[in-house]
Amino acid sequence: MNGEFLEVGDTRVRLVPSRFDLGFYSFARALVDGVNHAYWRVEVIGAEKIPSPPYILSPTHRSNIDALLLGSVTHDHLRFLGKSGLWRNAGFGKLMTALGGIPVNREIADREAMDTSLAVLASGQPLVLFPEGTRKTGPLIEEIMDGAAYIALKAQVPIVPLGIAGSDKAMAKGVKFPRPARCVLLVGDPLAQGVGAAKSGSRVPRSKVREMTAQLQATLQELYDGAKSLL
Repeated sequence: MNGEFLEVGDTRVRLVPSRFDLGFYSFARALVDGVNHAYWRVEVIGAEKIPSPPYILSPTHRSNIDALLLGSVTHDHLRFLGKSGLWRNAGFGKLMTALGGIPVNREIADREAMDTSLAVLASGQPLVLFPEGTRKTGPLIEEIMDGAAYIALKAQVPIVPLGIAGSDKAMAKGVKFPRPARCVLLVGDPLAQGVGAAKSGSRVPRSKVREMTAQLQATLQELYDGAKSLL
């Protein structure tokens, strides 16, 4: 990592997207947004609450299509973390990068993911982090990972919570092809406690991380329930 590029093993990608990356992302996002509205009848509520970058977008996660649905939430060039193996094919790696992906070596994923996340936010870009860690099932937002809260406090950026309902009906675990089920995305107020109270990169008290994680979990539950009620 040298400020402009990220290096993961033999893979080297731009930290700050190129003109091609931005143009391709805009084209792909518009295409995905069209599919979202036509096939899943996506309704996004509260998009005006999303602040200017940098920020962390933290959605609930019930389906493989959740990442696609985010294309309807904002025009911002969202960045995602992905396993570095996806970049082994040069052509596919370029496609992943253009779509906002950033490789992370899973063998050292925890530390590298944190450093990469902080670098993305420091460069002024928004980052997507699913606080549940992986796809979940059921109506409850159970214990979430504290990575989003820690990184938000460390980088001094807000977390934008997002409840996604209906995606589990569109493509549940084990389903190979998505169904045309309606999806509602409900954006919550940004969680910004601690932002401005300390310098970016300073030590983050564990108590603050736990407090923000608990608030994020409660907020995601409210948003998920609210989104489901609108289906």
